[in-house]
Amino acid sequence: MGQTIKVDEPTIIGEVALFATDRGITGQAGEVFDRTSGDDSFPGRLAAAVFAADDAVGHVFIASNQVTTRRDGGWEEAAVAAVTEAIEQFFVFYDEESG
Repeated sequence: MGQTIKVDEPTIIGEVALFATDRGITGQAGEVFDRTSGDDSFPGRLAAAVFAADDAVGHVFIASNQVTTRRDGGWEEAAVAAVTEAIEQFFVFYDEESG
C-alpha cells in the first residue's frame, strides 16, 4: 500500500550524492540529519531509512524534492542502488501482493 517515489539518476560529486524525486518531501527550508538526530518527523524518518540502507552514509539534507547525502569513501553502484531504493520505497507500507 502506498506509492513509490520516482528518483531521477543521482548526481554524484565525490562523497556527495543528490537524489531528485518526483514529489516534495519537505518545505523549501530543508532539514539536516545525521545518525544521532533521532528526529521522528516525516523527513527525519526518511533520513533514518537512508541511514539504514547504507552504513557509510553519515549526513542527509532534505529540501523540497531533493535528498542530498554524504557517504564516507565515495559512492559505488551498490550504495547508490540501496539509497535509491530506500527513497523510492519510503511511502510503501506493504506490498499489495503479500497483502
